[in-house]
Amino acid sequence: MKTIEIHGSTGDSIILISERLRNLREYIPSEKVVIITDTNVRRYYQQDFPSCEVIEIGTGENIKSLDTVQTIYGKLVDYEADRSSFIVGIGGGVVCDIAGFVASTYLRGVSFGFVPSTLLSQVDASVGGKNGVNFGGYKNMVGIFRQPEFVICDTSLLRSLPEIEISSGLAEIVKHAAIGDVDLFSYLERYHEKALKLDSEIIENLVSGSLLIKSSIVNRDEKEEGERRKLNFGHTFGHAIEGTTGVPHGEAVSLGMVVASAFSAKRNYLPYKDSERIEELLRKLKLPTKIKLDRERVLDALRKDKKRGKDSIRFVFLQGIGNAVVEEISIKELEHIVNLIVR
Repeated sequence: MKTIEIHGSTGDSIILISERLRNLREYIPSEKVVIITDTNVRRYYQQDFPSCEVIEIGTGENIKSLDTVQTIYGKLVDYEADRSSFIVGIGGGVVCDIAGFVASTYLRGVSFGFVPSTLLSQVDASVGGKNGVNFGGYKNMVGIFRQPEFVICDTSLLRSLPEIEISSGLAEIVKHAAIGDVDLFSYLERYHEKALKLDSEIIENLVSGSLLIKSSIVNRDEKEEGERRKLNFGHTFGHAIEGTTGVPHGEAVSLGMVVASAFSAKRNYLPYKDSERIEELLRKLKLPTKIKLDRERVLDALRKDKKRGKDSIRFVFLQGIGNAVVEEISIKELEHIVNLIVR
């Protein structure tokens, strides 16, 4: 088992890589425990849950809403959950986002932890202290920064996932490598086939390498006031694509990284061969690199991006694989690149 620590203004968090769900009770500092999970995870893994109250929610991005949050609040009141209670989110990114938001706001905040069950949530959604829900059709518009006490990354849970979920998680690992570690990028190039087959040693190395990058960034910039913005590489276009097409988050990020890499190359920041290298790795990981888009809908989504200012938006460019930079660009320039790249 490997451990990584995050120290933030909202609390400290320990990430336990290759720990097991069945050992969850050892890390919970309270007898009053409520688990929030989804239908699928409960069906597969309830036998490994500690004995406690369980709140089951549905699946899919559409349930990541204030309506779901309100329903959970009601059940917590019914269970007489108090400020000594501990909430555990067991599931993918949607479950972790909802559970973290609920825990951070119920009774002005109770302690919580995560057991992410997908590769995407293990390397991204569950780590870093961002907790939120969607609103009005826009992703993560309502949220809060607060660290979970622990994140148990049980890589054995990944065995029950379909291939598309594995590929989606690998997209976030590509992102972390692209912005922060060329050696991790090369490692993934070399072992992409074993990664897709969930080779235990390869997956553990990829998860830990990816989380080292993210945790080091979060430790320096917890609330996205500077360096943490690099973690949005591929996400400006990715969120717009996700919102207008409905493709899964990981696939949307893959497409967003292709666009952002091409944009970086057009600005002469990134060698074209590196842009092609990124696109080729994404293809090898069975991720999409091209999609038909409605240009006007994409532009409208970009204009509503929560990272934008009045006439500009912060955009993450690459100056080489493993080296990212954030710059303010005008909305007009962004629209221009959409017209050039989006067909």
